[in-house]
Amino acid sequence: MRPTVHDIAAEAGVSLATVDRVLNDRPGVRGVTRAKVEAAISALGYVRDVAAANLAKSRVYPLVFILPEGDNPFMRGLEAEVRRAGLHSATERTRLSVACIPAFDAAALVRAIDAAIAEGVSGIAAVAIDAPEVCEAIARAQAAGIPFVTLVSDIVGSGRDHFTGVDNMAAGRTAGSLMGRFLGDQPGPVAVLAGSMRVRDHRERLDGFLAAMAAMPANRTVLPVLEGQDDPKAAFALISGCLASTPGLAGIYSLGAGNQGLVKALADRGSTDICVIAHELTADTRAALEIGLIDAVLNQDAGHEVRSAIRVLRAKADGLPVNAAQERIRLDIFIKDNLPAGPDEDEQPGPAGN
Repeated sequence: MRPTVHDIAAEAGVSLATVDRVLNDRPGVRGVTRAKVEAAISALGYVRDVAAANLAKSRVYPLVFILPEGDNPFMRGLEAEVRRAGLHSATERTRLSVACIPAFDAAALVRAIDAAIAEGVSGIAAVAIDAPEVCEAIARAQAAGIPFVTLVSDIVGSGRDHFTGVDNMAAGRTAGSLMGRFLGDQPGPVAVLAGSMRVRDHRERLDGFLAAMAAMPANRTVLPVLEGQDDPKAAFALISGCLASTPGLAGIYSLGAGNQGLVKALADRGSTDICVIAHELTADTRAALEIGLIDAVLNQDAGHEVRSAIRVLRAKADGLPVNAAQERIRLDIFIKDNLPAGPDEDEQPGPAGN
């Protein structure tokens, strides 16, 4: 049987109240008595159930999600999932809030992290931007005892506690394998539309895509990356220009957001002879799949990511282990033939078979 506080009190020869003061690091215990209690804890191998203690004290966890602002459908889906989780947060002893900042703005992310630290939150989840100043802000959060989860895009080596998102290198390789198989011997180069190479998920997807394309039997040119900042208008201009300047274009890989602009540019061209692979099943990519403008969509479940981040932050705050298998975010592949029942436009679909 696991040792209890009663066992500690008996071993140290003190009252339960004294044991409680030591466990909760409260004053009113002489140094010699504290030493006896700590020795008893060590001798008995007592491990405190922090979660149970917090439940008994009715502790509430204030958690903040820092997300990019703008009309990126996937990010708005994440925000909607956080707010949906917030409706049930009281019963789960959490209080959720969202801070939206300009996309790809490292300075704004740093300010938001520092503001959360100043508020004394119990945990921070953020879509990370790979920059030294962001790593320094994460270090400040950890120095303050605040667990930090990177969401969707990671910063390896930043000291963050956990990454919640898909394996983006594998996602890029998957896109490259699909592109190579779909195109077969069809000639022509492939274009890549990204948001920004400043975020790790976009860089990893590109690296995986290039590696998979290089392994294909056909030697195919991949054009320089078009960075649309996940902005539909910028994406529309870039893809329209690419279509006009590259008559033999064989494929397009959209590894970020801005797909509304991509779809509009493809629709304006009025042809479905280009292989197009994109990320995230939204209203725009779903409609494009249905009419053949997009061939495949790689999707991650926003709801799972939000729930996972909450579980991890609470576990870290309590000093409890994380169930790695439960927190693994899977990648779903959708084509026209396996689309799930249509969700509301501002919601992300649940997991579907791949």
